[in-house]
Amino acid sequence: MRVSVTTFAALASAASAAYLLEDDYSSSSFADMFDFFTGNDPTNGYVNYISYDQATSSGLYQADNGTVYMGVDSTNVASGRGRDSIRLSTKKTYNHGLVILDLEHMPAGACGTWPAFWMLGPDWPNNGEIDIIEGVNSQNANNMAMHTNAGCSITNTGAFSGTLETDDCDTNAPDQATNAGCAIRSQDTSSFGNGFNSNGGGVYATEWTSDAISIWFFPRNSIPSDISSGSPDPSNWGLPQGQFTGACDIDEHIKDQQLVFDVTFCGDWAGQVWTTDATCSTQASTCQDFVQNNPSAFQDTYWLINSLRVYTENGAVVPPPTSTVTTLSTAFQTVTPTESVTATIATATTFFTLTSSSETTTSTSTESTSVTSPSTTPVTITPSPTPSTESSVPKTLITSTQVTTAPAASYTSWPSSGPWSSAPWSTATNGNGGWGGWNWGGNGGNSNDWGSGNNGNDGGERGGHAGNGWR
Repeated sequence: MRVSVTTFAALASAASAAYLLEDDYSSSSFADMFDFFTGNDPTNGYVNYISYDQATSSGLYQADNGTVYMGVDSTNVASGRGRDSIRLSTKKTYNHGLVILDLEHMPAGACGTWPAFWMLGPDWPNNGEIDIIEGVNSQNANNMAMHTNAGCSITNTGAFSGTLETDDCDTNAPDQATNAGCAIRSQDTSSFGNGFNSNGGGVYATEWTSDAISIWFFPRNSIPSDISSGSPDPSNWGLPQGQFTGACDIDEHIKDQQLVFDVTFCGDWAGQVWTTDATCSTQASTCQDFVQNNPSAFQDTYWLINSLRVYTENGAVVPPPTSTVTTLSTAFQTVTPTESVTATIATATTFFTLTSSSETTTSTSTESTSVTSPSTTPVTITPSPTPSTESSVPKTLITSTQVTTAPAASYTSWPSSGPWSSAPWSTATNGNGGWGGWNWGGNGGNSNDWGSGNNGNDGGERGGHAGNGWR
């Protein structure tokens, strides 16, 4: 095993970033990271949500050339529950972070449609909902909203460019329409619908902290370079289009959120405002009548996703800094470095990287640390009488542009007797587990096996848009 100075340098650069990549919903793994919802629409829409197998066989779900396509049936007259469509939610849930969605095309602008990209917590509305992209019918600018239980309201701080429409996030606020929540409307006609699509789409970025939930939109020709490079830094982005902050404990009202994509039709919003939409109300007497009998109207009703990534704040996960040393002290008796290596990382997070022939494992501490290997003085490490169980440490894979953190795993302590107490372990030398020249036995010996975990909850019904009198 060896400590690489170049690896320290790369990690020092990564540690200075505001956010580190947590999950990349790439096209090749996108469907595996989501659950397809097939139940009745909680928002009472005229829609038939279909399974993954149905979606792929009908061509409504496709992953190709690095993009993900999700559409609706634009061929058949609808029947039964309604027009075929897709609703899916992430298997994983989140608390805080930075969600960045690069969209080439969104399913908006057609009469009767109600598309949304949003976040949903369990036991709605007690754990909240964040609507990042949403609109109905011929709407031409994005609507952002947050829905909670009682005790959460926002203020117009002047720190966002959109227009505050309602300020009480309580779904049962007495002076607002039921389920309206706190809502902010963008003034940018390229943020939604036909204006968005004709401009080549763009990027939506949502930052969720204990202080605020902020939503930015960047048209295709104005995407910040730090987003494109994979090192996003919201401090460089200027005013968001929407920001939810004020008399609200964000951490109390917004928890355990899944990411959700869907397209429904009519229902509690698009159907309720059908007669007040000057464009759509002339097409048919009711929303359902139009959606049912005009399949060709929905040929452009689809998502085309270039990328979806979730970032976590740098240093948010802090494993015990002594776990790696504990393992080494039980495995080796004497450490005799043969060269002087010194690396210092003066950042909020310090990375120790130990590399073997098969993998690299990384642990972190929260202090600035200098690591030095003396060139002449051997260092004797004596194992404790009873080795303790190693604490769970996330396995972090480092590249030049990103850091991906997989779930932590637990480990069993090495026995204090038996084969571990005899040669070659008790007499480690170069090539059989020794540390001469910072090598761990060349290729002779397996490295520790880092397990993986599964994090997330399945499903979750949309509540923020459920109920009567949505708008």
